Amino acid sequence: MQKRQTNVLLVTVAVFIATFMTAIEGTIVTTAMPTIVGTLHGIEIMNWVFSIYLLTSAMVTPIYGKLADKIGRKPVFIFGTLIFIIGSALCGFSNSMMTLILARAVQGIGAGAMMPVSLTIIADMYSPEKRAKIIGLTSTAWGIASIVGPMAGGLIVDSVGWNWIFFINVPIGILLIAMIGLYLVEGKREVEAKKMDILGSLTLMLALMSLLVAFQILGDSGINFVVIGLLFATIIFFILFVIVEKRAEDPVISLELFKNQTFIIANLVAALVSGFLMSLDVYIPMWMQGVLGYSAGIGGLVLAPMSILWIYGSNLSSKWLATKSVKWVLTVSTTITFIAGLALVLIPANSPFIVFVLISSLLGVGLGAVIVSTTVISQNSVPQDELGVATSFNTLAKTIGQTIMISVFGIVLNTVMKATLVKENINVDKGIMNQLVNPHTASSIPADLLKPLKNVLFQGLHGVFLTALSLVLISILVVQLIKSPKKVK
Repeated sequence: MQKRQTNVLLVTVAVFIATFMTAIEGTIVTTAMPTIVGTLHGIEIMNWVFSIYLLTSAMVTPIYGKLADKIGRKPVFIFGTLIFIIGSALCGFSNSMMTLILARAVQGIGAGAMMPVSLTIIADMYSPEKRAKIIGLTSTAWGIASIVGPMAGGLIVDSVGWNWIFFINVPIGILLIAMIGLYLVEGKREVEAKKMDILGSLTLMLALMSLLVAFQILGDSGINFVVIGLLFATIIFFILFVIVEKRAEDPVISLELFKNQTFIIANLVAALVSGFLMSLDVYIPMWMQGVLGYSAGIGGLVLAPMSILWIYGSNLSSKWLATKSVKWVLTVSTTITFIAGLALVLIPANSPFIVFVLISSLLGVGLGAVIVSTTVISQNSVPQDELGVATSFNTLAKTIGQTIMISVFGIVLNTVMKATLVKENINVDKGIMNQLVNPHTASSIPADLLKPLKNVLFQGLHGVFLTALSLVLISILVVQLIKSPKKVK
């Protein structure tokens, strides 16, 4: 009897669908949020609908990575997808903003398995040379989601109701479970007698929770005693985590990984560049709409070239990784990203649309090469039995970078705008800036105020992109610390 083998094509398709489904959750909910708030009320806590999803997925990602190494990719992926389906159904049935937030927390716990385990499955099936191309292709799902999500969200809300932006995940999730269950074939793993590192997992989750909640509150209301207390708690929990991991028989994240210079630098670059990416996703559309007066659709469309050229960047990185050193690949890819980011900082407020398209294209090449290469480098700098942990840690690093920097960018934007309003002696209600960034309400602002307020917004955005650019510069400098000339094997 012939031994069953993994259907590589169908499993890769399943991974792409899983990536797309978890990615679109952010963009599709954004479009539906005004309708959800109108139905469920609770506008003052609506930000938590987004942040709780990121928070819970970040908290459990390292644990899923460890389990994927310990018991196999398939059971962990199926379990995570099942939790995601349950969370999606609960979201659809929610009758208050608080129940929706709790349901999104469940959804995030499921998503925390789907993304890193998907990348680990790719690492199992493909050689390092092909891996970068496939990861680059699947990561374009995020770009496609940023374009399709708002349109799909609007269509679903208008036709069948907001609940179905969540219910639609249920049949897709069941299809994913069937595809992975039928077509992914894993060899039997020897079940080790070592105990699961429960205490290490708990202290790590508490450290991540306190860190990410601190930055969420910091972005909402600025520095206060709660933020200081949470940051202090973060330090305590991380210290406890290190102590526990040193004594653990089978640590959830081996501290030996942090002796690997290439692994540390690759993940630090991933975190920094992911933070930079958030500035583009959130604030370029704001520039398009608030400063240039384009519609929301055109504002989002300017990011389309970045998503398309991302594939080209990932293909470039796969070729480079096969022939060049890790240091060379990361230096060149971060430098391309820096040049594109610098152009964004230097161009004037009323630059033509084509200029943004060109910058977006160059950003796609640079970011596609950086993000994909850091994932492949992380995977290839550890032994095969730690592949799941390494991949999940890379996903975690990117999530932390995004979550922290989105709060920092919000603080920079508001601080610079307030300072510019004072400097230009413009006395307006603070709500007018919200009015400005929406093309539908900007027309109601008095004509004599419109131009000065657009300049105020532009100065705030300029501050954001300057801050974001510094992250890429730090990445370039960090990469120069790599001593090893090794290529990816």
